[in-house]
Amino acid sequence: MAEADSRPLTGVAWTSNSTTCAKDYKVISSTVENTLANFGKGFGQKSGYFLSASSAPSENVVTDIQILSERSPLPAGYTFIGETLEPKTSISKKKRICVKLLPQGASDMAVFDIKLTSSKSKQAVPQFMRVGDINGFVIWCKKDKVAAPKPLPKPRSFSLDVRGLSLESADPTETQLRRSSSAAPARPNVKPATLERSNSIYDATNIYGITAMDGVPFALHPKFENKNISPNMWSSAFLDLQIKTLKDIENEYNYGFVVERTAAARLPPNVS
Repeated sequence: MAEADSRPLTGVAWTSNSTTCAKDYKVISSTVENTLANFGKGFGQKSGYFLSASSAPSENVVTDIQILSERSPLPAGYTFIGETLEPKTSISKKKRICVKLLPQGASDMAVFDIKLTSSKSKQAVPQFMRVGDINGFVIWCKKDKVAAPKPLPKPRSFSLDVRGLSLESADPTETQLRRSSSAAPARPNVKPATLERSNSIYDATNIYGITAMDGVPFALHPKFENKNISPNMWSSAFLDLQIKTLKDIENEYNYGFVVERTAAARLPPNVS
């Protein structure tokens, strides 16, 4: 890459040319000596392939690059770089490039730039680390410290008193009323007809108006209430009732069971 990016690399891949290069990737088309950095040309292929890298924002960053021979096992945490190539284009597997990707903040160091030199020039790149040689080129990478991610600001908490304030009114009385209304519990969505006690046949102004429905958390539908009967009629009906004593009830409903006792005393007929 021509110049080091201020952000760490987030991906490395093989590509045939700039048209097949993946989105947000830049092709490393030349070496430090300004020669064409075509890895595949000269191996019996019509078109070669180039290295490409990306610094686009991502959850992971490249923390290391290695070149492995075909018999070397892939180290833990590493993965081979991707390929965006033209049809019928293949890459030699004698040596392969792998990278280590870690989430941002998981490592203090990351790879910020990649440069290539010809293996014949023996030229070193200042401030870059030599990774290894592959197909006549030497790969160099620049590592640097990763800036710690900025912590997200904590959400501000507002108290109920602050939420109740309004910039449109400076009247303390109105502000107090708004606080009281906001603190009051929500009333159930009940039709107004069921809340009007004056339209009900039940009158709670005296003891004769107390019914079994008082205290029940629901009200009768208005169509079941007799609008033609006034509360005074119900009160007069209760006033005409005569309260009986226990002796009056026993005298009125006294039963001697004479018939039953007579029937039980009869002897059964003789069976001959």
